[in-house]
Amino acid sequence: MPYHSTPLDLAFHALSDPTRRAVVSRLVEGELPVSALAKPFDMALPSFAQHLKVLEDCGLIASEKRGRSRWCRLVHARFDEAADWMEAERRRWTERLDRLEVYLDKAEEENEGHGKPV
Repeated sequence: MPYHSTPLDLAFHALSDPTRRAVVSRLVEGELPVSALAKPFDMALPSFAQHLKVLEDCGLIASEKRGRSRWCRLVHARFDEAADWMEAERRRWTERLDRLEVYLDKAEEENEGHGKPV
């Protein structure tokens, strides 16, 4: 299986970096020009542009040229896909833990009847 083979893999890879997560956090408030996004980061613009490229390549952000500036915005659909996956996993693990709790409660009740510690 190729590394980062699905859009979801690419999105989680992109979000694994703190700089990219910070960019996403700033874009939650609305679209911004690249110059404004880059300002708080202590790195050269080409290095910062690489972070934007990763976010754009995986579909988490989109950018467009407006006059002399490039503006970035979030693409909510990719975040929805990641949130849906995480919610499905949360439900699955909650169900498993609930079944384990029922099993352990039943085992404890059976052992109490026989005077054995669990």
